[in-house]
Amino acid sequence: MHMQPAPTARSAILAVNIGSSSVKFSVHPIQDVEGSQSVGASLLSGNIQGLEPSGNPFISWSNHGGPHREDLPLQAKEDGLEAALRVLRDLLPRELHGLSILAVAHRVVHGGEEFSKAVLVDDKILEQLHRLDPLAPLHQPHNLRGIAAFMQIFSGVPQVACFDTAFHVGIPRAEKTFPLTRELFQQGVRRYGFHGLSYHYVSSRLTQHTAAAGKRLLMAHLGNGSSLCACVGGKSFSTTMGFSAVGGLMMGTRCGDLDPGVVLYLVQQGYDAKALENLFYRQSGLKGLSGISADMRTLRASDADEARFAVEVYEHRVIREAGGLIAAMGGVDAIAFAGGIGENDRMLRADVCAGLGFLGLKLDTQANLAAPNDQITPIHAAGSSVEVWVVPTDEGIIAAEEALALL
Repeated sequence: MHMQPAPTARSAILAVNIGSSSVKFSVHPIQDVEGSQSVGASLLSGNIQGLEPSGNPFISWSNHGGPHREDLPLQAKEDGLEAALRVLRDLLPRELHGLSILAVAHRVVHGGEEFSKAVLVDDKILEQLHRLDPLAPLHQPHNLRGIAAFMQIFSGVPQVACFDTAFHVGIPRAEKTFPLTRELFQQGVRRYGFHGLSYHYVSSRLTQHTAAAGKRLLMAHLGNGSSLCACVGGKSFSTTMGFSAVGGLMMGTRCGDLDPGVVLYLVQQGYDAKALENLFYRQSGLKGLSGISADMRTLRASDADEARFAVEVYEHRVIREAGGLIAAMGGVDAIAFAGGIGENDRMLRADVCAGLGFLGLKLDTQANLAAPNDQITPIHAAGSSVEVWVVPTDEGIIAAEEALALL
């Protein structure tokens, strides 16, 4: 494996998050401050959407010149992802004015037991990671297909995999163990945890604003994928997601935790593995309970009883699981809301904090209503026994930092 040249003042790292129908990207310059190199805030960030079959692909991006949007026509024999990478390859030199891409940092959902930190990807690594596809079928195959495509289109540029599971590697054994057999644990059936890049960002940045975040911190990454993480002394202690990205909280289309007897019952009713996967990952959660949508904004705007009930169950599950993690930590000093729902849904934040009011937690109603979704903001009232913050997360800059440290 050849070594890469050292970063220069004109180098940057491209961070990408590749899903089934979108590619999120951000470009982070490498800065040299007093002889030490670090990753700066993004110069360019955007999203390529509509990449699903029969979709209408388009790219939107922001830079110092403001927001931009362009349709993305497909060329002959080209699928959405190939078109996205072609446009990205052409866009970067035009927007970055000579800044060279040192590496591409990819968010990869599952690293299993083997990958506990960022790794330079080659064909062998890709093969190993594909073995984890069944544990994260909504994410892993798309993440890895994207890396393979980048390896071809961005030939010669190092591709670095950064893992959502890595943040949780050090959780206590009692937290990572399912009460099955020792043999299954030794085979890797255990709690891994996810949303690690987001939790790394939230915990590391929030400690720059308050000492409470370095004590007992409960982080809520709430979005289409949702989880909670208990963090003690800056390290993950426990988290609601477990062996796969379908466990824990109720989510947009994922069910979260179930009584194993439900699975046995469904098997007896004729469900096979594929049907169970489809039910648990794609047809449950907010979408399944409401019968309307997986999008919290759509449900909030609906007058249907089913929509209100789905939101009620979602909030109840957050409060219920939060109580368990707080008990496991022996208390809580700060709570942080992140993710698309956590950063934007003021009513959810108020309801969850009301449900945890027995802790002595007091929300500042006006601060909660006025909190912007683009900066770290406290929303607790004076005299609250627990600090409450909104922390807009940035998984891209964490991936870029991990890639720079590796190279």
